[in-house]
Amino acid sequence: MEYPGIIAFGAALFAFIAWGGRTLPGERWQMLASVPLARNEDGSWRGLNLTWYGTLSALAYTLATAVAVALLASVGMGLAGLCLMVAGMLGLCIPASKIVARLVEGKRNTLTVGGAVFVGIVVAPFVAWAVVGATGSGAVLPALAALSVAYAVGEGVGRMACLSFGCCYGRPVDTLPAPWRGLFERWNIVFEGRTKKAAYAHGLCGQRLVPVQLMTAYLYCGAACLGMAFFAAGNFPMAMVLPLVTTQVWRVVSEFLRADYRGGRKISAYQIMAGFGVLFGLVPALTLDAAGVQAHLGRGVAALWGVPVLLLLQGVFLAVFLYTGRSSVTDSVVRFAIREGEI
Repeated sequence: MEYPGIIAFGAALFAFIAWGGRTLPGERWQMLASVPLARNEDGSWRGLNLTWYGTLSALAYTLATAVAVALLASVGMGLAGLCLMVAGMLGLCIPASKIVARLVEGKRNTLTVGGAVFVGIVVAPFVAWAVVGATGSGAVLPALAALSVAYAVGEGVGRMACLSFGCCYGRPVDTLPAPWRGLFERWNIVFEGRTKKAAYAHGLCGQRLVPVQLMTAYLYCGAACLGMAFFAAGNFPMAMVLPLVTTQVWRVVSEFLRADYRGGRKISAYQIMAGFGVLFGLVPALTLDAAGVQAHLGRGVAALWGVPVLLLLQGVFLAVFLYTGRSSVTDSVVRFAIREGEI
């Protein structure tokens, strides 16, 4: 029953991505709400914009956490180990998304998944070793494989946040060589709205762009599902390597199709990080052993319904939304009035 469940999970992910590609580039799907903060002299209020980017990012992180918890629990890691693993990885990677972006791009209000992933790849073996050693449950290689699969799911779904905000956008189709232009004239993304990043950063509102976000989402979620299948079969090296290599190699390749600012060099810092990330990640996959460890995905899925795990997932969603969902680059004015006819 494990493989039909993986297939169903993959089908749901692909359906969500297909919906996002049709819907989220629209202007309506950037702002979720505006919260009045301070009253202006003309009676209006200055608002804080809450974004769909933050909502979808929180969904991606929460889904990745749920996948990691299910896979880790399936190989016998207890509740303490699950909480420590999630807290350790998110506690390091979420701040790294802003810190690395500031170092590479020189911008305070920008986030980078690529930088956070590089930090995660480097620290994951040490976090897994520390958690397994402290709790005495689980094993390091299956833990790393679970994190690799969970990351691919999270970043794949997280591309929907990029579609909403209009970031991580591809090159205009008209700038491509003829063979590629023909392909992307039929499959592209058009952003609407002046507050989309593609509009205010490069004036690309209304233009046909290479759908890098969709390509990334489909590829990463497909790699994650294959990784789950290897994990269920007990092939933990392949479960770790396949999502890792797929995501990081595509990170290098896909940036040649992107138009957003990635630094002043032809080969960006993020591409260099991805290349080193593959090499660094292969070391534990090729050297660690998990003999005798078997995965029971049914037991892992059942662990998701415990009250502590549900509270953990809710906490992850709220923390990520508060961190990424408050827009620093857009403003709003809110006015309140009485509907005379409704009194």
